Amino acid sequence: MQEHVKVVAIYCDEDKVKRAGPGENLRVRITGIEDEDILSGFVLSSTVKPVPVVTEFVAQLQILELLDNAIFTAGYKAILHIHAVVEECEIIELKSQIDLKTRKPMKKKVLFVKNGAAVVCRIQVTNSICIEKFADFPQLGRFTLRTEGKTIAVGKVIELSSAASSA
Repeated sequence: MQEHVKVVAIYCDEDKVKRAGPGENLRVRITGIEDEDILSGFVLSSTVKPVPVVTEFVAQLQILELLDNAIFTAGYKAILHIHAVVEECEIIELKSQIDLKTRKPMKKKVLFVKNGAAVVCRIQVTNSICIEKFADFPQLGRFTLRTEGKTIAVGKVIELSSAASSA
């Protein structure tokens, strides 16, 4: 969903400021939208270069600790936490495992990974989300995967879906 709004004032703590940087906690007064139409996960961005909106992306994950008897493979479902968004996701494809010594992708095809592994995979979310590649904008490109209230992996977005649209 795309709405054009105008920022009328920015507050850092109680002080009105002229500008703010990425990752700062702010209060923003805007016009052009009603309060009840603003939801967690919405992103303010430039109309010139809007933040990409995707339902699928490629990420590099570090598996921390899976639940007992869980196998991390295509079809694995978890809860994605990225900036203010909490969204169901599914691992669509494991592209490659990363050699922890060289930090380079391994050649052999990977079907599943275990605790401690690093992997490049394709992730799909249920609803569209605003994200950026970690290399371009770290604050909108790092995330965690959680299952049953436990963080099972941390990751960074390395490629956006070719079907990405702007919001």
